[in-house]
Amino acid sequence: MNEHGQQGISRNKSKWFIPLVCLLAGGVLIGVSTNLAKYANVIDLTPLAFLFWSITGAAIILFIIAFFKNELPPLNKRSFEYYLVAALVSVAGSNLIFFSAIPHVGAGFVALIIALPPLLTYLGALVLRIERFNALRATGVVAALLGVGVLAARKFSTPDASVFWILLALCGPVLLAIGNLYRTLRWPDNASPSSLAPGMLIAAAILLGTVSALPSFSVTVPLTEFKSLWLIAIQALIFAGQFLLLFLLQKTGGPVLLSLLGAVGAIVGVPVAIFLQGEAPPEGLLLGASLIALGVALVTWGGVAIAKTSTTDS
Repeated sequence: MNEHGQQGISRNKSKWFIPLVCLLAGGVLIGVSTNLAKYANVIDLTPLAFLFWSITGAAIILFIIAFFKNELPPLNKRSFEYYLVAALVSVAGSNLIFFSAIPHVGAGFVALIIALPPLLTYLGALVLRIERFNALRATGVVAALLGVGVLAARKFSTPDASVFWILLALCGPVLLAIGNLYRTLRWPDNASPSSLAPGMLIAAAILLGTVSALPSFSVTVPLTEFKSLWLIAIQALIFAGQFLLLFLLQKTGGPVLLSLLGAVGAIVGVPVAIFLQGEAPPEGLLLGASLIALGVALVTWGGVAIAKTSTTDS
């Protein structure tokens, strides 16, 4: 094989290898993060305090990385809007909902519904006419929504079910889907993932700090609680990796691979919740998870088919 052929194979491998690593690593971090939020409740660390300090720590870590890479967050009107809106829907709002709901609905249930955003993103793309209707992907959306319906119905039927927290938890994937669309549509020109991630997290920390000014909300963590401090430090590292990988995957792999992050997170998060944290499996787990998995597969398969067709046509 000549040198040009070897270079071509190397380029083709890098096109899928880097996004695949980002997908697998990012999904694992999401699954672990969900379970750490439940453990935080066990040691009496409030969701707001845990989230605020973890996000703040992650923002500092990513800012230091951006500084040494000479890719500091851009400071202009467009980027400020991007940081604020992306932080609200993709970080502060969605994670505060998930972290607050986990003690009431379980880490396994939350890990499963985190697989929903790509499907809702597809629906949003249809409404905004970003994407044309595709029967295969539409079937996938219907299958996944039926799966979530099964899980939610079984959850509602349990004797100690909290309707409020179940419905609130289901709002989280909606915010994440809005964030997926927004970040794609409003990505600042010539901005790198390494520069946008810390900007978004800094904005999220400011938003969460603002919430702490409300009555009955606090971000106070006793400095003598070493277990809480260690958990926050670990979560900060996880958040730093998770959001950096999210931006890298969005840039290198596109929306099709990005859409699988939640599914990988569910594959990791649900078994961890059941086997390591002693959670009872969510009612209707087999049927619900199967329908969600089928839905994600069909949406992804349809997206790959569309991408191949577009490449062939061009």
